[in-house]
Amino acid sequence: MQITVNKAQTLKEKPDENNLGFGTTFSDHMLNMDYNPDEGWHNPRIEPYQPIVMEPSTMVLHYGQGVFEGLKGYRNPSGGIQLFRPQENVRRLNRSSKRLCIPEIDENVVLEAIKQLVNVEKDWVPGVEGTSLYIRPTIIATDPFLGVRASFTYRFFIILSPVGAYYPEGFNPVKIFVTRDFVRAVRGGVGEAKTLGNYAASLLAGDKAHEEGYTQVLWLDGVEQKYIEEVGAMNIFFVVGDEIVTPELSGSILPGITRKSVVELGKSWGLTVSERKISIDEVLQAQADGSLREVFGSGTAAVISPVGEIKYGDKLITIGDGSVGPLSQRFYDSLTDIQYGKADDPFGWVVPVSG
Repeated sequence: MQITVNKAQTLKEKPDENNLGFGTTFSDHMLNMDYNPDEGWHNPRIEPYQPIVMEPSTMVLHYGQGVFEGLKGYRNPSGGIQLFRPQENVRRLNRSSKRLCIPEIDENVVLEAIKQLVNVEKDWVPGVEGTSLYIRPTIIATDPFLGVRASFTYRFFIILSPVGAYYPEGFNPVKIFVTRDFVRAVRGGVGEAKTLGNYAASLLAGDKAHEEGYTQVLWLDGVEQKYIEEVGAMNIFFVVGDEIVTPELSGSILPGITRKSVVELGKSWGLTVSERKISIDEVLQAQADGSLREVFGSGTAAVISPVGEIKYGDKLITIGDGSVGPLSQRFYDSLTDIQYGKADDPFGWVVPVSG
């Protein structure tokens, strides 16, 4: 499928790479592609970043039929640009689409669209340590119709944003709050899809956590409210004795790409990595008997985020001495070294965009 390119006549002033926030600045161009039942996915085009004009009755605004992804482009030591496991993001986009009754897109077309857009915007990929280009592919329903059904038409678009650290703390331990008043998702719902409503459902609990001085919410399962699922923007890992535990994928947890990478990397090191149910009571007991060594989150935005404190009801626990643990540091260093091209990639995770 041929991707046409229409470059912007006027280019934006690029931000200071030493003072990048997250998700606030966007590059000069975006990619758009449309779907209708007669033509399927068609007309992929790179064009100037601009508003999407839609009618007030557009279905995504009323029924939330939309999915998205998040991945990054990295500047390597030779000045080239590379992506980290983009095929996994493209596959997950299609899995999310299937759950939301959105027509799937040829994975090769999406991957090529990402690479071409990043190549057009290569000057937007920052080179300062710890920075990257955040890539947001999205699909939204575009029928102008007020009625509960799947849309017949869709827009696929990709936008780019140069970013720094996701959390203000950077790679320092964050504090997380376990909510007992709200649930994020239940098995059989859309928790395993990267879709709009999941994030809207998390906002109130997130606000309440922030009011108490916590960075993120740690969600429990939606039925018994005892088994740990994930953090608002991350999957979660617990180091209990010699075992690294992350909640199993049961249908209500987003299957994170970084989560998968941590599991595979840990096993390649000969470590015991388990994907199983783990309850909040087990975590509290491990803290009480001294076997809880570390807790860390994993996600595209922050890569690895050490957890220094967890609050559950009236219980407040500090993980270790509250500082970054050795395994958190090792996973962070190993993953980011591969992502930025500072270390060999024995897994074939890196996809080059430009030399």
